[in-house]
Amino acid sequence: MSRPSIPRRSSRAPAAVLALAGMLGTLTACGSDDSESGGGDGPLEVWTRSADAPAATYERVFEAFTEQTGIEVDYQPVVEFDTQIQGRAASRDLPDVFINDSGSLGTYQSQGWLLPVDREAIAGQDGIADTNWDITRGVDGEFYGVPFSRQAFVTVVRKDWREAVGMDVPQTWEDLTALADAFATQDPDGNGNDDTFGMVIPGSTERGYLSWWASSYIWQAGGDFLTEAGEGRYESAFDSPETVQAVEWIREQFCTPGHVQPGALTSTTLEARHFNNGEAGIYLTGPYNFAAYDEAPGTDTFEVIPTPAGPAGSTTLAEGENIYFGAGSDKEDQQRQLAEFLISPEAQEIAMAVEGGSEPVVRLPVTTELQAGEVRQDERWDLVQEQYDTDVRTFPSAIDFTPVRQATAEGLNEIMSDCGGDIAAGVAQIDEDITAELEAQDLLP
Repeated sequence: MSRPSIPRRSSRAPAAVLALAGMLGTLTACGSDDSESGGGDGPLEVWTRSADAPAATYERVFEAFTEQTGIEVDYQPVVEFDTQIQGRAASRDLPDVFINDSGSLGTYQSQGWLLPVDREAIAGQDGIADTNWDITRGVDGEFYGVPFSRQAFVTVVRKDWREAVGMDVPQTWEDLTALADAFATQDPDGNGNDDTFGMVIPGSTERGYLSWWASSYIWQAGGDFLTEAGEGRYESAFDSPETVQAVEWIREQFCTPGHVQPGALTSTTLEARHFNNGEAGIYLTGPYNFAAYDEAPGTDTFEVIPTPAGPAGSTTLAEGENIYFGAGSDKEDQQRQLAEFLISPEAQEIAMAVEGGSEPVVRLPVTTELQAGEVRQDERWDLVQEQYDTDVRTFPSAIDFTPVRQATAEGLNEIMSDCGGDIAAGVAQIDEDITAELEAQDLLP
């Protein structure tokens, strides 16, 4: 039977990106004449995507670096990072160093924002696993970042609610669905009101949030986004029975009253605070939320559980942050020294600590000399470490994956918005949109 056609979403043309890349092509020539010796006057300008609490941790890290090396750091925490870094790139004045998502590497490298990294010249590089270094490679095989932090997504559950409804720790998708239903219908907080929900889902299309959250479940069903075709080429792998099965399960949650929080399809991670607020009891999220959840709903009320398995396993999304060297900088030696310090056990421990309301900025350390659970004396982090070491996937970092993730999020949002729609046709449409994005980047075989 032929699938009904779905109106095609327009593909985003790459013209603006190509124009910007061309403009940035001369960035590496914009430094001063003493760049070969790693010179350059003034402090090392460093940016991170950070609000106040993580910025306080970074401040301690950079103070320790200056004390050890004498190199001054002009540190700027930036909340609207994407907008402001674009502005600095347009003016050909990138920060010397910026620390941001590992998944942004392909975007930055394709636009000419990054200097390549000589891995062998970085002291301490051999203390980082090759799998973490691989995430810093561009399509040309060169390294364009230094690993700084890694993390695996895990499932958090309201333990007190689970015990109140008399259910075991969920082991499978079916168990997870049943627990979501119990949280929605059995008054787990005991207040006599119909005001609790199952899962927290950041289902907005903004920054591709829905695709980001759904990726773990797609992989757990055996589906995928892309396949490598060799020589830096990729093909869409989205249109498969396994992906359809995952999307069917996800839509079951959206379309069953109470299984997800109200307004899920327009919620970003900043807005999806229903776990904190005691309104929902299940969240697939990053371990960076542990500290906040220890405050509310409270340490004793929630648990971190092994990922419930789908038809093909329990794989979850892995992410992290890299240290990037801004193109055009004339401070290569200082860039290298900062990177060497940031991957050292000393700096990684400082970055993992919580002091005076700050938040850790290293989740799982990249140096093999440290284990997160031991440093934090918190067994929950042992589970995160085990998940990362044994059963995770990452989005492709070598290419500009952002528009692929965005196209996927938009398509999934449409499917979740129509509880009677043809899921197979919607998945096929997303597959076409991914192919169009790959073609626009000249990545098809």
